[in-house]
Amino acid sequence: MLDPKILDDISRRMTENLPRGLQDLQDDLQRNLRSGVESALARMNLVTREEFEIQQAVLQRTRSKLKDLEARVAELEAAADD
Repeated sequence: MLDPKILDDISRRMTENLPRGLQDLQDDLQRNLRSGVESALARMNLVTREEFEIQQAVLQRTRSKLKDLEARVAELEAAADD
């Protein structure tokens, strides 16, 4: 899940941009906004930057191995044709 500090920052920024008359309700709104933002982000099935970078590295290694295997198959096919 996302860092709680990020969610707090998002909800704080949203409440700070409210008109002055509504800022009296800031604490209640901030709790509700945080809950709503957290719920919306949870439904998005997001991953952390670290998880993304790990999967990106795995994909790069897989592509490299595939390229090597394709070259090897081409060599074997060429040798079989001779």
